[in-house]
Amino acid sequence: MEEIPVITIDNVSFSLDHLPILKDVSLTVHAHDFLAIVGPNAGGKTTLLKLILGLLKPTSGHIHVFGQDPARARARIGYMPQYASLDPLFPVSVLDVVLMGRLERGKIGFFNRHDKETAAEALRKVEMHDLGFRPFAALSGGQQQRVLIARALVSDPDLLILDEPTSHVDVAVETELYEMLSVLNRQLTVVLVTHDLGFVSQYVKHVACVNKLVRVHPTSDISGEMINEIYGSDVHMIRHDATTTRGPTCV
Repeated sequence: MEEIPVITIDNVSFSLDHLPILKDVSLTVHAHDFLAIVGPNAGGKTTLLKLILGLLKPTSGHIHVFGQDPARARARIGYMPQYASLDPLFPVSVLDVVLMGRLERGKIGFFNRHDKETAAEALRKVEMHDLGFRPFAALSGGQQQRVLIARALVSDPDLLILDEPTSHVDVAVETELYEMLSVLNRQLTVVLVTHDLGFVSQYVKHVACVNKLVRVHPTSDISGEMINEIYGSDVHMIRHDATTTRGPTCV
């Protein structure tokens, strides 16, 4: 029996106020893939994530997640947004932040023992289990990112989606986070948005370049020459037409 893909995007376009954001996107993500999404600001990366999450509906085309409508599959998805809406002065503990991920499943009222055990397990997965009662605001930037990933993991998802999880952290912390995600990838499928293709390419299996159109590359195609081309000056570029000197690009 053929395995159902985790994500299937078939000829999807999306417009906002008649302005095209994504055009004719087709993409398949299989179980235990590790996909990096790269591209310029306003190129459609976050819009693509929101379509996968079922937060937006395509103007045309079809999206299925685990063979279902994305909104119906959302319980199987852990999501870490680009900007966490947490007041740094709000007196909340690390464990409290992770437990917020249980609220997203529609829970009302107090958290029970199972919720707290599940949150503790999520913290163990990101190597933060010893800091559960520490104030979230007292953590370093890298530690806070780990806690937010734990919040996305607390629902025990099969698909983990992260929007720029390594923003505002230094290179050493970035390495630690990607190493951690690589370990998590053994159990679940990971899709993340990043601007650091040269850095993340050693961890991911495929790269999708998004700039209205979407082109997917296996990581094996990413050479040092391509990375230099992508990151030349301030331009992030992937060449999609090998028959021309400078083909369609992601800029």
